[in-house]
Amino acid sequence: MPGAAGAAGADAPAAGVPRLDPRHYEPARVPHEVRRHAGTPDTLAVGRPGKVGLLELAFEQVGGRTELTGHYQKSPLQIMRPLYFDPARPDLAVTFLMSTGGGILQADRLRTDLRCGADTAVHLTTQAATKVYRMEHDYATQLVNLSAGPRAYVEYLPEPVIPFVDSRLYQRTVLTVDPDATVLAGETVLAGRLARGERNAYRVFASDLEVRRPDGELVALDTVRLEPSPTGGGGGTGPAVLAGHDVMSSLYVLSPLAPAGRIADVLHEAVADCGRGRGELLYGVSVLPQDSGAWLRLLGSDTRAVAAALRAAWDAVRRLLIGVPAPQLRKT
Repeated sequence: MPGAAGAAGADAPAAGVPRLDPRHYEPARVPHEVRRHAGTPDTLAVGRPGKVGLLELAFEQVGGRTELTGHYQKSPLQIMRPLYFDPARPDLAVTFLMSTGGGILQADRLRTDLRCGADTAVHLTTQAATKVYRMEHDYATQLVNLSAGPRAYVEYLPEPVIPFVDSRLYQRTVLTVDPDATVLAGETVLAGRLARGERNAYRVFASDLEVRRPDGELVALDTVRLEPSPTGGGGGTGPAVLAGHDVMSSLYVLSPLAPAGRIADVLHEAVADCGRGRGELLYGVSVLPQDSGAWLRLLGSDTRAVAAALRAAWDAVRRLLIGVPAPQLRKT
């Protein structure tokens, strides 16, 4: 269920730990709801070739625009070169995070490290929705560590996660944000393959999103635990969780460029205007601790309506903070 809990630091290994050491790609802590499904697969086990995906990207400002200055990838994670097609921000490096595997499989351990240096401008997204396939043994994990240096402007807006029948996923995102940086981060999860009538048939979806300062200070922690009951009733569908809706989406805005209350007002106004005439759309907006920004959570049963509301919020916040609209992103 959505909520707050105690915190631990980012999954940073000790100096000198090899990338393929489990201490690097395994989460420091896996929630009980996911960990209880641990087991030995009858196919490729944890750590075998193709089961550990690593992606490390570093961005720096070079000659007036943001350039990719560090890059390491291990299949199934990869990228193509950054693109510069935002007419209002030609310095913005638009980078698509991709997977050669088509989705997340049992015993997969994925880790992505994104370092955005001082004065950089970066937009990070995924090429398509993240599909989490059926799992008969063990579980899968996905770690994302994103850091933003002084005066950086970073957008991390991946496409939705779609958990298939019997899937088990733990997703941990750690945002390390300099007080002078701006970060917009989104997260969306669907109840399943909705076009096939598949709803809440996954075993467990667990997500932790942390916001920290460079010295490790915890600013905010958002914890989600969705665990439908085996009979299909209750679990994540109850009134205190998803209330029967099929899509949950969040947008976190951390920025010193506008007062937290003003950011919250802009998010609220954007979603309120978008929600009119689009069916039932539930949402809530609040400021983040230390007046560091604001966040939005959306619930809906129409994926297009939720996506439109999230885009409207992104566009409105962009106009407030940097004075330009959100670009059109074409994906296949």
